[in-house]
Amino acid sequence: MFSRRNSVSFLSLAAAALLAGCASKAPPPGPVKTASVVCTARPANDPLVGVWLNVRKEKGIVGEMYTLVTLKSDGTMEYGEQLKRGRQPPQGLSESGCWSRASQTLVLRSTQSNGVPVDLNDPIYINRYAIVSQAGKRLVLRGTDGTLAARRMPDGYRLPF
Repeated sequence: MFSRRNSVSFLSLAAAALLAGCASKAPPPGPVKTASVVCTARPANDPLVGVWLNVRKEKGIVGEMYTLVTLKSDGTMEYGEQLKRGRQPPQGLSESGCWSRASQTLVLRSTQSNGVPVDLNDPIYINRYAIVSQAGKRLVLRGTDGTLAARRMPDGYRLPF
């Protein structure tokens, strides 16, 4: 039968084969399928087209929250929030995607957040705002996080850093 030396060699070989099987590489992942969103152009004379700035103080937060929404006639949008707190560097969020208007509701659909593609099936990236009023250089929106009272800014306006 097996000698003691042969059984140790056999067990060592079996253990090595088992470990080699566990250490095999997984096959490379297939191509990632990403859904795409096509923005729908809006009439150039749509009163919502433009750059809108809201500055507010939020309860429990030290500093001012700046929200800048840029709605373009090609149906694309840019949304930025920036928290400014005294001498500390501002903290911000930058999203881009598409916008649409359904009756008295503004719908913002983010496709990128801070330059990274988002999960388009995640409802957190779709925001709806009731249009309370829009007259000239003033726009008032109501969303789940409260009311935004924005004023129209010149084209190309950006949040200062």
